[in-house]
Amino acid sequence: MRGMRVTRRPIRVCGASGSVFERKCIFGDLIRSDEEIDVIVGDWMSEGNMPAAASRKLSGQPGYEPTFLQLLEPVLPLLAQKKIKVAVNAGAADTQLLQQEVQKLVETAGLTLKTAWIAGDEVMEQVDKKLKLGDAVLENLYTGEQLRSWPYKPIYAQAYLGSFGVAKAFEEGADIVLCGRVADASLCMGAAVWWHGWTRDDLQELAAAFIAGHLVECSSYITGGNFSGFKKVPGMVNLGLPVAEIGAKGELSIRKTKGTGGILTIETCKSQLLYEIQGPWYFNSDVTAQIDQIQFTQIAPDTVRVSNIIGLPPPPTTKVGITAVAGYQAELHWAIVGLDPAEKSSLLERQIRLSIGEEHCSRFSMLKFTLNGSVPENPRSQAAATVDFRIFAQSKDQDDFSFEKFIRPCWDVIMCTYPGGTPHAAITSAIPRPWYEYWVTRLPQIDISHAAHLSWKDASIPIPPPTETRIYPSQQPSNDPTEPPPPFNMAHETVRGPLGSIVHARSGDKGPDANVGFYVRHEDEYEWLRHTLTIANFKYLLGDEYDESANKKIDRFELPNLWAVHFLCHGHLDRGVNSSSTYDILGKNLGEFLRARWVDLPKKFLERGTI
Repeated sequence: MRGMRVTRRPIRVCGASGSVFERKCIFGDLIRSDEEIDVIVGDWMSEGNMPAAASRKLSGQPGYEPTFLQLLEPVLPLLAQKKIKVAVNAGAADTQLLQQEVQKLVETAGLTLKTAWIAGDEVMEQVDKKLKLGDAVLENLYTGEQLRSWPYKPIYAQAYLGSFGVAKAFEEGADIVLCGRVADASLCMGAAVWWHGWTRDDLQELAAAFIAGHLVECSSYITGGNFSGFKKVPGMVNLGLPVAEIGAKGELSIRKTKGTGGILTIETCKSQLLYEIQGPWYFNSDVTAQIDQIQFTQIAPDTVRVSNIIGLPPPPTTKVGITAVAGYQAELHWAIVGLDPAEKSSLLERQIRLSIGEEHCSRFSMLKFTLNGSVPENPRSQAAATVDFRIFAQSKDQDDFSFEKFIRPCWDVIMCTYPGGTPHAAITSAIPRPWYEYWVTRLPQIDISHAAHLSWKDASIPIPPPTETRIYPSQQPSNDPTEPPPPFNMAHETVRGPLGSIVHARSGDKGPDANVGFYVRHEDEYEWLRHTLTIANFKYLLGDEYDESANKKIDRFELPNLWAVHFLCHGHLDRGVNSSSTYDILGKNLGEFLRARWVDLPKKFLERGTI
């Protein structure tokens, strides 16, 4: 409760992991440095590895992420010495088991660190109950379809928990808090709630901590990683980490760890903020942050102040990811070189379909042939003249991918196909691997049994849901500019060139949707950007990536204080990372593709230098 903890300084929270794949040295380097940190948070979960973790657990293997133990074990004595607390979601689908493993490491090291784990994210029982009752609440968050019409059998379901379980564990004395599927930002939020003694009524403060959590959750993404301005970032080889300093009234600044590579600027903060959002309302189980008026201010080298965040009540529901094993998928590749790549790929597809046979082709739920890349005029090397021909298939039956039924028929045409026809010799990608379907829905927060388990007390503390909530429209606000564009499109004032010459972008995935945010470096460029990037022009820039016949929805909103425009592309990634047939399964390259598209660029903006 408010007032139980008295503190006069901000809490310092470092985001030290953004993925199951993170630099092995990252924890050690941070903790051995002279950086002043109160809490380290780490994100190990995504829609990509959640189904895999669930599958491991259900098959009797550990469902947590073991890389966390590899990072933690060597630094446990230093954590205890420096009194740095840790909160991570590496529990994935097996949080209690991870807590037991961490406790063994603590005891083996002869330490007295207290470990806790957060429960309530596993909600398969609640989903089954609602399915049996025919509850209409279980509709797909992206398509509106009902779960009962889903052609797959759910095997596991996880809810995205809020921050108060983490906060309660710290309040009770925990040093290390292990979580499963809490929302990414809930780790940082929980640390701030504990430190400042906030309650659920402190919406403005919670919203600030929520945005802080989003900004630091991906570790070095905000210090130069995945940044469209990477060419001018010093020390890119080994980037530093972000530290959020969150004050008692929600004052927020983000800085980079001292003496490390990378930068932390307004531009890198914009990049991370625009990543994975879906509109001006940003939802968490504890608060809704309205971000369309957010402001970044550079207050010192590698330090940015964040302001103008609006805190609103949370929704009464929370996001739930449901996993099903849909079948298997595999792929093969051929190299096509030189002239006439389209004609060569068309011939190869027809030959492979004939070789596989019409009957067997019909057994695949997806059989997709794509030509990827282009050959420049007068190529200077054979590699530059090479494009990739990809065969991608999905089926519920693993036997459909046997050597005789799939691999050999795709290769048997080698003697009768296009000139230079050569399949890739490595066929590991053709070995069928499980293909998961992932259904995203919502559950009422009152149905979630959120609890903090304290190992040293053998106690479990229930975390009640919020009492003040708000129902938001399913459609986020979307708009196009209504006033006339500025006079930058006159022929003598513009030149054709890549949008990314003067425009930054960042993109990512949320289920089947892809989002991309664009922003410029100077205030007077914003009016040009917002009138250039209308929904109609955005569809044009997507080119062949936008299927006009499918009529997929595109939302747009503006962030005027960031000189930014954001788009949400519904259904752009098929059905999400685990079942997408595209190369860009995480949507991270959509922004870079669009930056490469040509538009009319004002000469006076180009004269300032390119990105």
